[in-house]
Amino acid sequence: MAYLTDRKRATGLGSAKTGTAHFWAMKVSSVALLILIPLFVFTFGCALGGTYEEILAYYSRPGPAIIAALTLVVGFKHFNDGVQVLIEDYVHGTAQKLAIILMTCLSYGAAAVGVFAIARLAL
Repeated sequence: MAYLTDRKRATGLGSAKTGTAHFWAMKVSSVALLILIPLFVFTFGCALGGTYEEILAYYSRPGPAIIAALTLVVGFKHFNDGVQVLIEDYVHGTAQKLAIILMTCLSYGAAAVGVFAIARLAL
C-alpha cells in the first residue's frame, strides 16, 4: 500500500493551464445572461403575437434588436463553454477533440444564424 500525498499523486500530470480563465468566462457570461434574459423576455413579449409587419417594425428599432442579438451571442457562448466542460469530463482521446470542435462550430454557427436573422429583420 502506497502512502502518497495529494501533491505527489498530481506531480507529472500537468495543469490544464486555462482553468481560471474558463471559470471566469463562465461566471461573466452567467451574470450577463442574468441581466439579458429578463430584458429579452420583456422585449420579446411585447412583440409576441403580432403580424409579420408589426414584428418587422418592432425589431427595426435598435433597442429590441440589440438585446436579442446580445442574448443570442452570450447565450451560445455560455452554452459552448458549458458543453466543453462536459465533453472534457466524460469523453477522452480523439473523440474528445472532435466533439469539442463540432460543438464549437455548431454553437458559433447557430449564434451567427441568429444574429443574421435579427440583422435581416432590423435592416
